[in-house]
Amino acid sequence: MSRTQHHLMMMESSVALGKPDLAPGSAAGLDPVPRSSGGDPGKEPQDPPNLNGCVPLSHQVAGHKFGVDKGGILQHPDGTVLKQVQPPPRGPREMQFYSTVYAEDCCDPCLLDLQNYLPRYYGTWSHPDRPHDLYLKLEDVTRHFVKPCIMDVKLGQQSYDPFASQDKREQQIKKYPLMEEIGFLILGMRVYNMRSDSFCSYDQHYGRGLVKDSVKDGLARFFHNGASVRGDAVLASIWKVRQILHWFQSQRKLAFYASSLLFVYEGLPPSSSPSLPANESAALSLAADAGREEKAVRGETGEGKGVAENNNNTEEAAPRLCSPPTIYNAFMKARDRCSGEGRLHGNIRDGSGSNSGLWEEDNATWQKRGDLKASPNGNQTKSQLEGRDEDRKREEEEEEGGGGEGGRDGTDVEVKMIDFAHVFPSDSCDHGYIFGLKNLLTVLEQILCDATTS
Repeated sequence: MSRTQHHLMMMESSVALGKPDLAPGSAAGLDPVPRSSGGDPGKEPQDPPNLNGCVPLSHQVAGHKFGVDKGGILQHPDGTVLKQVQPPPRGPREMQFYSTVYAEDCCDPCLLDLQNYLPRYYGTWSHPDRPHDLYLKLEDVTRHFVKPCIMDVKLGQQSYDPFASQDKREQQIKKYPLMEEIGFLILGMRVYNMRSDSFCSYDQHYGRGLVKDSVKDGLARFFHNGASVRGDAVLASIWKVRQILHWFQSQRKLAFYASSLLFVYEGLPPSSSPSLPANESAALSLAADAGREEKAVRGETGEGKGVAENNNNTEEAAPRLCSPPTIYNAFMKARDRCSGEGRLHGNIRDGSGSNSGLWEEDNATWQKRGDLKASPNGNQTKSQLEGRDEDRKREEEEEEGGGGEGGRDGTDVEVKMIDFAHVFPSDSCDHGYIFGLKNLLTVLEQILCDATTS
């Protein structure tokens, strides 16, 4: 393919990734009617072809489903995940994204830092009998969880890329008009109920049915284990999302459209899974005290009293128990105090650094030094991580043993960026994604505030 053809291919309008359905549970004020998973109504699942022991991913909550839609996600016998490369230009663009970020000669601090927030990439895979059917070989982020609770949240104010047709733009906006206002959309989730020892699943229709007043309760359902909201998982998720936000605020290289965050936390109750460390348990208690203290102060000063009192009515409007930043910051301070540390464990790099020349900033196509070369076994390029996984695993275990990253020293949570079929070079901040991250954080902090003060 010539350079011009490649350029035109990347300029072609893209279609946002479809997201299959799963089923719901119940929460106050929200639709409790279960929904079955699947693609279009009436479309029967088909038996997948023999792919050397690969099977459809059983815990997939969103995205094209193998045997139901064209393409899909498989589980490889070695535990990795295989994502079928989509038709051009989406598939080649996503493959180029992973190949560039995980290139062995990558020395760009911004891209190296980005690796921390992506599933590990192991190159491409294909069946010997079907060498042209390519799959991205990726880390299964849920691999070390016993009862993984999983949620896929699309980020950004628009789910269409800059080269989408007007029809495509209108189609995507119509699917969820609130996306422009709040900047995120729940595409699917799977939640463990400790009382029934079962999972409840929610599909894309559940997320699109949420309105501004029900978004918080809709998101809180992901953290509800059938008995209470898992405040520890909410807090750990906040920390992870804040790290990703910091990366976005510091980078001027890439713009992401129709991309998602994948949330995973351990659904087993603390008595069955590693217990919450004393410093986090005590910090949650102190944070709750901080919320109650704020409520008391607001009551003494008269702050927060409703208009009803001024109208000589005896009923007083209920004051807000606490502000989310207050409860969150109180937790962080209390956690540091309980652990004897002056800061939260884990460093965040600023992601700055000169452009290493990996991109041509024409906002139309990926351009990387050198071409992707196929290996003799047909599985093509391999990430440098494949040879370093054991070292990296040991490093992570050492970090966790000494406190680890925020959110991982006690509550096992993963938040990873996924879906990169609509990522383009840029020379400015990704304002749409940042907007969505900030609003998502606000809602998560509200959920934490409610859980901590209840």
